[in-house]
Amino acid sequence: MKAGNFEIFADYFQFYLQDEAADGNLQDAWDKNATERMFAVTHGAVGIGTARNMDVPVTLQLLDRAPSRDFTTFDHVVEGSLLISTGTLVVAGCTDYFPDARRFSVVPGTYRVRLSSSGLDTLSADGLEGNDHYLVQLWLDSPVEPTVLKQHSPE
Repeated sequence: MKAGNFEIFADYFQFYLQDEAADGNLQDAWDKNATERMFAVTHGAVGIGTARNMDVPVTLQLLDRAPSRDFTTFDHVVEGSLLISTGTLVVAGCTDYFPDARRFSVVPGTYRVRLSSSGLDTLSADGLEGNDHYLVQLWLDSPVEPTVLKQHSPE
């Protein structure tokens, strides 16, 4: 397993995971359903929705197999798929300078992507501060349509 903990600027309440060769344009993918599930998909890219339009903490895990399905510590969990044909996964905010974005070497293939969000109800009144956290896990697996496994219900 490879892991990375970092903060990323979630401009427009989102950040991207994408194959290095993908254009990363998720503009048309953020429809009503994608916004509700906090997860948008297009060819070679996945958009991860966030509760804040600020720097947010992210944990990225590249796994050998599917993780546990125990979602008790998370507010919202969703899965989908990402094709990485180049062997390079790029993680970036949507307004980041692409050449400077984080890159991770992976085996080319189709990956299952699970977003597990926590602390979504901890935001300050102005939405600038909070204890929200985004765990993003990837493992090689067959493709699936984006599916919400646990829906967040705001308090």
